[in-house]
Amino acid sequence: MAKHDQVLVGLDIGTSKIACIVAEAGPDGKVDIIGIGTHPSRGLRKGVVVNIESTVESIRLAVEEAELMAGVDIQSVFTGIAGSHIRGYNSHGVVATQNNEVTQEDVDRVIDAARAMNIPADQKVLHILPQEYIIDNQDGIREPIGMSGVRLEAKVHVITGAVSSAQNIVKCCNRCDLDVSDMVLEQVASSEAVLMQDERDIGVVLVDIGGGTTDIAVFLNGSIRHTHVIPIGGDHLTNDLVIGLRTSAREADQLKRKYGACLTSLVPPEDQIEIPSVGGRAPRPMPRQVMAQILEPRVEELFEMIRDELQRSGYQELVAAGMVLTGGSSLLDGMVDLAEEIFDMPVRLGRPQGVGGLVDVVSSPMYATGVGLILYGQRYRQNPMKMKSTDHNLFARVWMRMRGWFGDTT
Repeated sequence: MAKHDQVLVGLDIGTSKIACIVAEAGPDGKVDIIGIGTHPSRGLRKGVVVNIESTVESIRLAVEEAELMAGVDIQSVFTGIAGSHIRGYNSHGVVATQNNEVTQEDVDRVIDAARAMNIPADQKVLHILPQEYIIDNQDGIREPIGMSGVRLEAKVHVITGAVSSAQNIVKCCNRCDLDVSDMVLEQVASSEAVLMQDERDIGVVLVDIGGGTTDIAVFLNGSIRHTHVIPIGGDHLTNDLVIGLRTSAREADQLKRKYGACLTSLVPPEDQIEIPSVGGRAPRPMPRQVMAQILEPRVEELFEMIRDELQRSGYQELVAAGMVLTGGSSLLDGMVDLAEEIFDMPVRLGRPQGVGGLVDVVSSPMYATGVGLILYGQRYRQNPMKMKSTDHNLFARVWMRMRGWFGDTT
């Protein structure tokens, strides 16, 4: 049985499912998956908790399944946060070094200067992600500590989220007797599991298609440059099938997972499927192409919204590595082919990597966020001081931050 100080738990609280992934950290830094629990999500809409009781029950069942499989008692988790309330801003800070050499204190001060921006009263800072440091007009510096200079600048990406949404996630976990070690933006977590370092360096777009939202993150020169959330996901595809096929939401979701395709040209015209009816009526035969004809326009609409956002951000021509699709809805047949057609760039499916143990169990894109949360936590555990300098206010001050969200100053 794994010791508690070796156990890392990622809790992905999604719109369509709750996934609890348990890993054991070895002395060599390797992470082995030892357990997983999943349960349909009840109580979230577009990534935000709308029913605490239902969410708590879904979390509890997923955690119990993971505990049984891993043989451990789960006490604390790294959890994700998503939703249309998330906002991303690029900011810039400047300070003078104290001794003509950059110290940790100088880095902390320049990050504080960069975060000094007006944000709405109902929003709080979730992450401050450094993009690059500039010392005496020398740019492109990633590790400034120890370098000589009198003027230190920092370019950062600031991510904010609604206080109430963060509080509700913490409340749900606490009611399941779980402590929240930290809360991480879901596309940031997913990037830990599915992106290669060379992709981050030369430019890549990560598109995480979940149940309620589609999360976008642009990486360039090794750091995050742009984030955005589109309030459309796999549930919208399911709802289209409910209307188009005249069946229940549960049956429509199962049909989508088993027979769904978003390119009509990929489906042979002779393929037939059976559509369960509602109200006790007999099932109806239907060409499988009908499903593709329903799904294709919705996926095209989603990709066009992503393309418009990339054009607005100014990074569309700078992502030489192309696009990585992840999330449960990315498994739809034809998703990669349609994306390559619309974006005119290389596209691949992002599956979790960088872990050992029960790799086959978590190799699906739907577990990218859960595995990414574990890798994120392990990276902090290995080098907390480095994480403090590169992800200020995320780990080193997490307790103060969460305590501030709840108005607790004791």
